[in-house]
Amino acid sequence: MSRIVDMSNIIPHKYEITANKRALQKKQRPLVVWFSGLSGSGKSTLANLLEKELFTAGFHTYVLDGDNIRLGLNKDLGFDQASRNENIRRIAEVCKLFLDSGLIVIAAFITPKEIDRRIIESVLGEHYIEVYVDTPLELCEKRDIKGLYKKARKGEIANFTGVTCEFEKPADPDLHIETQREEIEESIRRIFKYIHDRINEN
Repeated sequence: MSRIVDMSNIIPHKYEITANKRALQKKQRPLVVWFSGLSGSGKSTLANLLEKELFTAGFHTYVLDGDNIRLGLNKDLGFDQASRNENIRRIAEVCKLFLDSGLIVIAAFITPKEIDRRIIESVLGEHYIEVYVDTPLELCEKRDIKGLYKKARKGEIANFTGVTCEFEKPADPDLHIETQREEIEESIRRIFKYIHDRINEN
């Protein structure tokens, strides 16, 4: 059950160094590139390669990954639906802080529910780029280097997306990456171009 907290006495402090000034210092437009898709779809691989491309091109970046967040900031959360929703909400708020610092954030999270993706968009606004990593479940299971699908099939992991929980395909992502039809280099090229165009648009 949610607890109502009195926020009336919390007044944000206004600092002289603004988000715009930080972005100008870094000579870039802050963005969040959010990869969603099944476990094993290739989100983290794409995130890693994209950051390398952006970093090499001189952009200031940071990657947020599902497992890493779960080991730290969100280690107090379970895997029931309410905890999953809170996991995504917290990550969106962290991304918002990174935007304020002027960074390009690359986020790699399963994010299976359309309602959560719309909440992310409402938090991040025009800075949000939604990338759907579309990989067939059968291929994700073949890539199962962590053994998670096998455990889920045996009933050892509850509420596992793709097995016991549905992944709702994004209704209208900014980029649709079909990993079984496109070479990874081409995917990175398309994503990089999209980001570059967004950074330079008026």
